[in-house]
Amino acid sequence: MKRNCFSVLLLAFFVLLVISISYQNSFAQTYQIATYNIRFDNPNDIGNLWKDRSPHLINQIKFHKMDIIGTQEGLYHQLEELKTALNFPYIGIGRDKGGKEGEFSAIFYNPDMFTVFEHSTFWLSESPDKPSKGWDAALNRVCTWGKFEDKAGNIFYVFNIHYDHVGQNAREESSKLVVQKIKEINIEGHPVIFIGDFNVKPDNPAYATVLENSNLKDSRLVSQTPSIGNQGTFNGFNWERLPEGIIDHIFVSTEIKVLRHGILTDNYGMKYPSDHFPVMIEFSLK
Repeated sequence: MKRNCFSVLLLAFFVLLVISISYQNSFAQTYQIATYNIRFDNPNDIGNLWKDRSPHLINQIKFHKMDIIGTQEGLYHQLEELKTALNFPYIGIGRDKGGKEGEFSAIFYNPDMFTVFEHSTFWLSESPDKPSKGWDAALNRVCTWGKFEDKAGNIFYVFNIHYDHVGQNAREESSKLVVQKIKEINIEGHPVIFIGDFNVKPDNPAYATVLENSNLKDSRLVSQTPSIGNQGTFNGFNWERLPEGIIDHIFVSTEIKVLRHGILTDNYGMKYPSDHFPVMIEFSLK
């Protein structure tokens, strides 16, 4: 009789253990990551000056509870303003000389959720270790990356880019270079998120190069819920124009579960916070 009671209790213990594990897995921690071309502080943007846009852009980031934001075009003073307003540190260096000069492809992150162990920036060129312009590009372009760890001890990488707006060969070669760098840097095989302003639509070879040479997938296509928002990410500050063509992308490795994807079209009085819409996903680390 005692043996039967012990067996029943043991069985009940294992059943409860399985239920507990299943329950914890079903409520895994999720995070929001976005790619956001914030538009450099251009004094010629009459009607859309940074000083007028920035409060709305900051509120947008806060409202959508973005935990990591890969930015493009931000100048040093813009990034410092975001850092103070969000209370988020950032990683990255300017593309001109590797210091504070020029536009950044900076990555902001919530310090209450993540620790960054390693980070660096390389140039999208034949000489990635020094300030340089690659292939047929019109400008210097960079990729900033970071190795992140969440509070549960999960490690993942984020790579953030801004491809050239002129050189098609530069965009294709940039995809090859970043994919190669991901493999070299992520030797442990941790999950990877590759984000940015690619300046190409999904029908472009530079987009296809990413998918064909890595285990990365377009988060928009693997999201568990259908993507929301316009089918275009560049608005050009033009309220009358319906954007066409997604050129800002978030790619994820197969270890990452994408719960939702959105192109966020928030506005303030028929004005947009930037000339690009941010693209955001909610994800969990499987």
